[in-house]
Amino acid sequence: MSDEPVANHTFGWTLGVLLRAYQSTVVTVIGDLPHGQRGYQTLAAVVSGRHPTQLALASYLGIDRTVLTYLVDDLVEAGLVERRLNPNDRRQRRIVATDKGERVYKELERRVSEAEDHLLGALSPDERTAFKDMLQRTACAVSDIEPAKDPCQVAEEMLSDGG
Repeated sequence: MSDEPVANHTFGWTLGVLLRAYQSTVVTVIGDLPHGQRGYQTLAAVVSGRHPTQLALASYLGIDRTVLTYLVDDLVEAGLVERRLNPNDRRQRRIVATDKGERVYKELERRVSEAEDHLLGALSPDERTAFKDMLQRTACAVSDIEPAKDPCQVAEEMLSDGG
């Protein structure tokens, strides 16, 4: 690490370093889950039950509906989620986690949480909680401003450009 004072690093540099470290760490703990980090985020949203339709999931995750269709297809094939008829609207399908999907998610959530704690090891547990809360509030405010942006695509572009 450089002897250069931290104050000389830009916000973008800091986010890039954290994003690259997060990506490499989480990819390792997620293993062979279909679609990696994106699949994990989708499974987390399905398990929460707050975004039951593919349209709601696509909107929440900032993923194009067509891309999400393939992602959900692969999660269905892996036995982690299933499409069920919506009893209130037979034209719609609800996306629900299977028992296997819930078990896999709980294990992955534990591993990802441990990886995040390791990544944020320079912070105390209370600081980690506050940091994550502030990032979540900021991310939600940004998605309200630019809902057409796909956060996953932005992150992938940032990683491929070297941060």
